[in-house]
Amino acid sequence: MARAVECAQVSYAAPDLEEAERFLTAFGFARIPESTDEVLYMRGTNDQHHIHVTHLAEKQRFLGATIEVESRADLEELAALEGSSEITESEEPGGGQVVLMHTPDGIPIRAIHGRAKAEPLEDREPFRFNNLSDKQRVGDSVRIKQGPCTVNRLGHFVLHVSNHDETVAWFKERFNFLDSDYFVPPGEEGPIVGTFLRLDRGDELVDHHFMLVLQSDWVGVHHSAFEVLDLDAVMSAHDHLIAEGFTSDVGVGRHLLGSQIFDYWKDPFGFRIEHYTDGDVVNADHVPTRFNGTASDTTQWGNRPPLEFFQ
Repeated sequence: MARAVECAQVSYAAPDLEEAERFLTAFGFARIPESTDEVLYMRGTNDQHHIHVTHLAEKQRFLGATIEVESRADLEELAALEGSSEITESEEPGGGQVVLMHTPDGIPIRAIHGRAKAEPLEDREPFRFNNLSDKQRVGDSVRIKQGPCTVNRLGHFVLHVSNHDETVAWFKERFNFLDSDYFVPPGEEGPIVGTFLRLDRGDELVDHHFMLVLQSDWVGVHHSAFEVLDLDAVMSAHDHLIAEGFTSDVGVGRHLLGSQIFDYWKDPFGFRIEHYTDGDVVNADHVPTRFNGTASDTTQWGNRPPLEFFQ
């Protein structure tokens, strides 16, 4: 199976690129020069060429996710699987080669290799945190102004699917994903209706999840999540987005599964998007657990999502 390296990008269609850019800039992305009147390409501070794409269209819709793989051989392996495209040259800025696939529900998933890397953008250092027993910030004060935070990277995305087991098997056949944790119906021991998937990099530490697959009565993206520097970035950005007239969805709070401090927003077209920081990192030895609470129970503290959050 192909060795995934990173979430490369998520892609959407929307009827107003100016409004999309206004929100995404306030959220913390930077527009890249190759953007046009037809396609908006936004980047973070890391070396991915771009991580969020919006195509101009009459109606908003999710256009899928792109996963960076380790080698050309990974693309060849994926292209040989039933339903995959041949290896083609990417038509997006940064180039590279891609293989287009579709999940059992028809959601586009692209694998990419060889896309040009961007020069990382300059950013502040994360603030050190003085907890009760470990005083890491000595002689320095925290000073941060309200304003956009800096989005660094696309950390994960969440899909609603019509057949959880089939979709998880589809991804595992193609990529080096391991199970991190499971959702089961509240108060029950099964069946599994949601699986957090992570990369298998052996002893190397990776994020608790690369994606989440959820059984649902509708098909599409639940949210995409972008990592920021620290808690102060989350909170100052929250205040900035409120000041800019945007409405908070759910947040700020701390997740149970994955431990991330989260802040969810809706973009102007109804797509959910998340700032997060301080997530769990694990290696291949991590053992999955089963969670059988409600959506509200997934938050340890802070603004709790409503019961219908994952529906």
